[in-house]
Amino acid sequence: MKSEIRISGLGGQGVIKCAYIIGKAASIFDTKFATMTQSFGPEARGSSCSAQLVIKDDHVEYPYLQNTQILVSMSQDAYTKFETEVDDEGLILIDDSLVHPTPPRKNIRQYAIPAMKFAEETGNKIVLNIIMFGFFVAMTEGLLDYDAAVKAVETSVSSSTIDMNMKAFNKGFEYGKSLLEKEALQ
Repeated sequence: MKSEIRISGLGGQGVIKCAYIIGKAASIFDTKFATMTQSFGPEARGSSCSAQLVIKDDHVEYPYLQNTQILVSMSQDAYTKFETEVDDEGLILIDDSLVHPTPPRKNIRQYAIPAMKFAEETGNKIVLNIIMFGFFVAMTEGLLDYDAAVKAVETSVSSSTIDMNMKAFNKGFEYGKSLLEKEALQ
């Protein structure tokens, strides 16, 4: 199994941290191998940024995306820029508080979560990326082990914010699971 993933958005949204946690969950707390590369503008906040992950069951020979299978987008500019790179059988996950998508192409599965709204409800918008990570774990069913994902969050944030971040992770995860359950009933 090989998964090629792009996490995209704006500087300051925690895009790189989200990708780092995905890679950590896969390679440290699960039984997979992962590489991450990143790209961002010279500005500290507000510029486009993205991180690319390759996750495999065995060694990753080439760390760059060749066939994007999963796109996580937390900004309109990022969605517009990277949506066309997603494989025709791919998966797109967006924050619909910030992204207004076009209808998905061909067999692309596209799901949305009001992540920024949920983050604002927690009283701290900084957890947007952790909400998206929880959503990612739910929607990619089995790519990452749930317990590995939890350990990755717990070991990637400061100890004083673990509870807040775990609430954010579970909010995204539960929202994703509820979408999948509704879809299964249709």
